[in-house]
Amino acid sequence: MFSGILEVFKFRVLIQTLVLRELKSRYRGSVLGFLWSFLNPLFLMGVYTLVFSVYLKNPMEGYPAFLFCGLLPWLWFSTSIIHGAASIRGGGHLIKKVVFPAEILPVVAVLSNMINFLLSLPILLIFLLSYKITITMNVLFFPFLLIIQFILTSGLAFFLSAMNVHLKDVEQIINNLLMLLFFLTPILYPVTFIPEKYRGFFLILNPLFPLMTSYQDILFNGRLPDIKGLGYLLIISVLIFLIGYNVFNRFRDTFAEEV
Repeated sequence: MFSGILEVFKFRVLIQTLVLRELKSRYRGSVLGFLWSFLNPLFLMGVYTLVFSVYLKNPMEGYPAFLFCGLLPWLWFSTSIIHGAASIRGGGHLIKKVVFPAEILPVVAVLSNMINFLLSLPILLIFLLSYKITITMNVLFFPFLLIIQFILTSGLAFFLSAMNVHLKDVEQIINNLLMLLFFLTPILYPVTFIPEKYRGFFLILNPLFPLMTSYQDILFNGRLPDIKGLGYLLIISVLIFLIGYNVFNRFRDTFAEEV
């Protein structure tokens, strides 16, 4: 893992350049530009709030703020996975350059979406304050959650980008799996909706389970996250990163031929 991080760190200037280029090109020609990084999650939050608060009459107080706490990190995760999986195919013209480090493309996908996530945080803060949610010292865990999510997402992006070069169905499978994962993760509903006897099962099968509930705990509930769950998640994230990077390295030499 550390060798992979050091390898990527060597190209930090190039990564910075590509991230900026990605962010600029994403909204090039758009009238609202970077405002879409705020508007997209707001539109989604509005739809889900309408469905679950009005149509299904969810009695939870401050539900829009609760929803935003999970929806923003989910959007970072899901868009990073989608863009990361397509990064090698999409960067074929760069991959064919002999000296170009292919591993930075999935990292650029994760980082550019992370910046969109960070840009949306002021909107989240406004929602929390408007619903009179108290920001406690437990918010100091926030950078730790960012690091864990970055490790987890990068590992998956490495693995899926390599697989997508050889298996063209990967992108379609990802879209369906992400939809399933979204509804199986406590984002639209609090964790208390899941019977307690099943929560350990969800924790083992779904690494996003402790991640999203931790965001909700420190931001919405103002309490300590589940330290045991976060420890488990950190171990799983590191393992996924190691596996993803090793798979990526194994297939690296075939990328130029396939793309």
